[in-house]
Amino acid sequence: MANTSSAKKAIRQQERRTAVNKNRRSRMRTTVKKVEAAIAEGNQVAASEALRAAQPELMSNAQKGILHKKTASRKISRLSARIKALA
Repeated sequence: MANTSSAKKAIRQQERRTAVNKNRRSRMRTTVKKVEAAIAEGNQVAASEALRAAQPELMSNAQKGILHKKTASRKISRLSARIKALA
């Protein structure tokens, strides 16, 4: 347990940041799942629309340090390749 006031404040900040990051990560995963669901249906138009919504979400989270920049780029690249293969 934290003894000093600064350590107690650090714990409060950490809890706040964890909650925010959890929310962002959840929202990002939801957008990616929507793209994958559209790909599974074979609907190229819906999949590309979903990817257009997921792409800024992924890159925004990469910028905020929730996932690595190259990981976000790789996910976008692989999803777009799968959408392109539907044609």
